[in-house]
Amino acid sequence: MARFKMMVLSNPVGEQDEEFNRWYDEVHLDDVFEVPGVVGAERYRFRSGEGWKYLAIYDLDCDDPAQVEQELLARAGTEAMPLSEAFDLSRFFMGSAELITPYRAA
Repeated sequence: MARFKMMVLSNPVGEQDEEFNRWYDEVHLDDVFEVPGVVGAERYRFRSGEGWKYLAIYDLDCDDPAQVEQELLARAGTEAMPLSEAFDLSRFFMGSAELITPYRAA
């Protein structure tokens, strides 16, 4: 199977960072790991740039990352993947990428 990275850019509603991060780390990540093909995750807080506060990078082990994304969207907001009111659903980005240049160091 191919390995892909899936990125999610997101923001909390208002100043609800604490609740957003608690939900993401203690609830949401476990729900995401129940989706076939999702094998790892790490989260980041942006220190510069505009528009987004948080970045999640997921490791996917699958043949078609679009199917994983579709399954995540189908589960979102259901009993299988409850969403927090602190998650700003009005604006987020989710997309997958495949490696074209392996990591290089200077």
